This record gives sequence, C-alpha cells and structure tokens, in this order.
Amino acid sequence: MAERNRRTVRDLRRGNRARVLQRLYFDGPLSRQELGPVTGLSSGSISNVVAELSAEGLLEEAGVVDSDGGRPRTLLRVAPDGGLLVGIDIGETRVRVELFDLSLTELARTERLLAQHGYDVERIVAHVRTGVADVLRDAGADPRRLLGIGIGVPGIIERDGPEGPDGTRGAVVHGQTIGWRAVPFEQLLREAVDVPPEVPLFIDNGAKTLGQAEMWFGGGRGAGAAAIALIGSGVGACVDHGDILDEDRTSLALEWGHTTVQLRGRRCRCGSIGCLEAYAGAEALRERWREAGGPLPEGADDETALAALLAAAYPARRGTPPDPVALALLDETAECLGAALADLVNLFLPERILIGGWAGLLLGPRLLPEIRRYANEYALRHAAARTTIEMGRLGPDAVTVGAATLPLADFLTRGGSRPEPGGSGAPPRTAVEAVRERHRTPVT
Repeated sequence: MAERNRRTVRDLRRGNRARVLQRLYFDGPLSRQELGPVTGLSSGSISNVVAELSAEGLLEEAGVVDSDGGRPRTLLRVAPDGGLLVGIDIGETRVRVELFDLSLTELARTERLLAQHGYDVERIVAHVRTGVADVLRDAGADPRRLLGIGIGVPGIIERDGPEGPDGTRGAVVHGQTIGWRAVPFEQLLREAVDVPPEVPLFIDNGAKTLGQAEMWFGGGRGAGAAAIALIGSGVGACVDHGDILDEDRTSLALEWGHTTVQLRGRRCRCGSIGCLEAYAGAEALRERWREAGGPLPEGADDETALAALLAAAYPARRGTPPDPVALALLDETAECLGAALADLVNLFLPERILIGGWAGLLLGPRLLPEIRRYANEYALRHAAARTTIEMGRLGPDAVTVGAATLPLADFLTRGGSRPEPGGSGAPPRTAVEAVRERHRTPVT
C-alpha cells in the first residue's frame, strides 16, 4: 500500500509539472497567476512546480507586466538552454541532421546526399552516426544534455520489432519504395550512434513528423483537424485530429502516395500501377519529363529535373513562350493531386490541407490554384466548402523540425524529467499513453 501511494504521489507531481511545462511551451510567456486557470492547479501547486522547474534550469523569467492596481507580474517561459534535441530527416535525396535547443532554434546542421548510393541501410546508419557527431561537435554541445533524437523516415513503422541483444525491442521500418524490408532501424542506430545509452530514439514516418511540425508551429496551428501532404521524390500524408494539448489527439500516417488515381496507369516504384506517386512524385515527374523529350542535364537528379520542368513551363525570360508539353504534364499532375486531395477531404473532413515537402514547395506556388480547382471538382461539395488548401509554412526543414518534436513531446509529457541512466533508451510508454495517464490522475 505504501509503495502504491508513493507511485501516486510521484505521478501526481509529474502530471502537475507536465501541465505547467506544456502550457508555458505552447502559450507562454505566462505569469503564475495566469497558469492557475489554464492548468487547473491551485496557487500553492503552481508555486511548488515553478520553484522546482526553475531550480532545474527548465524555466526562466521573461519580463514583467503591469497588473490592475497590484504588483507587477513576472512572466515565465521554458528556458531554451534547458536541453538539446536532434532532428533527423531520412529523405529520399539526402539525410539532414539538425541540433536544436528547447525553443527549436537551430544550433548546428549537416547534410549527406544519397544520390550516389541510394538507400543502402548501412550507409544511411553511418550518415546518421557521423551527422549526430558533427552537429554536437560544431555546436560544442555535451551529449549528456540530449533529451532525445527524433528521426523521420519513409515507410511504415512497426513499433515493437524483434528483441535485440540487450533484451529490448525497437522500431522496424518497412520501406517498400526504398527497398527496406523489416529493417531493425532503431537497433542499428542504437549500436552505431555515439550518445549516452539513456538518450531515447524516436522513429516515425516522415510525413507524420512534417504534420506534427505544421500542427505545432505552422499552418495547422489551431485546426481541429488537418491533413498534411508531403511531396518529395515520393508522396505521403498524415491526418491530425485534435488540439496539440488534447488528451484524445490522434495523428495518423497515410500511404497516400499509393492510392490509385489512374486505372491501368503508370507503373509505380512500389510495384503497383496507377499510384498517385507515379504521377506527382518528383522522381516520377523526372521520368515523365524525360519520356516526353524534355531537355534535362546529363545525370540530372530529381531536384534539378523538377526545376528544369518548371522553368520550361514558366520561363523567366519575358517573351519566351512556355513549353506546351511541360504545361500539359504539370496540369495532369495538378489534376492527380487535386483528385487525391479530394479523397482526403471526403474521408477525413479536415478543416485544412497543407502542402509541404521540398517538391511540394516548388510545385505549390505554380499549381495551387489548379490543385484547388480539381479538388473542388472531385470532392463532395459540402465537405470541400469546409476545407481550405494552403501551402505549409515551415519550409524544407519541416520534417527535421517535426522529428525534433518527437523527443520534445516526450520530454514535456514527462514533466521535464529525463530518462534514467542505464535504461534502454526508449520511453516506458508513448506520449499519448502518458498524457492519458496524467489526465486520469487527480490534480490539486
């Protein structure tokens, strides 16, 4: 009985800390007086939690504001130097590694191109290992201050893979389009990356990390439901339901790029036919432009080819006529994207759809009006009228930022406590499970 009571007190304390940290992170700076109503905690609990978190270097003062007839109120915020986060984007053209502080201000970055060696697992693991070492070195950062490493990857993530040599289970990646079949990626990274063993690794689908970044800091902020499309060499999407502090919030990664947009259509690199990715992915656009006789530099990669295609359709030099083949190809692409977005509208009824990914950011400014028009033609009218289609706001680094939010979300859910040394490096529960547990715990 005593042990159970001790656990209850510990969970209560952690839950109170999490409430304060999350509110200050997303809505701060706030005063102690403002924290009470938004967290549901008593003034005494607020004082205790603030004192604890400040003593641990997780909170700092952010100025004062006048109050009506009373003493000025001190504003508090989460201290940016309270910890370090690494975000990694395992993209289809490069591996990007970035080091952030708690405010997600970039401290260092490095990139490794993948064009020469493709998606060889051992080489990508080596890129992650050296990339993490490089950003820590470049920023002069102590690895012991890391709160976690988040990684966005293409493919389907299986959470509990086979048991490793240390008795733990890690995330397994099924990336059919990049030739990854049941890759025990978390185990491989844990063995390779030189960080303290208690630093947790978080691996998720790249479209999902993009979506979380846009929901937290970008165009999805404040939306009750949003769909975020990632258009790069391949195509993916995620759907988010619920506010960022909602205990019932859900986020679902979708293999949207492999929905069918053309019966008996082009062969997709996944092996099927007629997939959206076979028409709208940058790799497919490069091949379609080449097949149409479009001029391409020798050995052009996806990014170079897409830039050449857009330049042909929308020439910068005044008086130069647009290439009609390029225009027709891009119009077909806009129709495929619009029809596929209409499926998201009809299935999930999102308030907003955001288009991101490096290729999406290149295509969007030119194609967005046509994409919207086609989406309205293919979607149910009532559902389409409730949905806006916009560009993502976080730019090409959104997947990396989103990857860094994975350990950040876990850290906030833990109430600022760090994983204990000697652990497996994986959190004891998912962030959603921890949030729900916290909301079941009575607060004072």
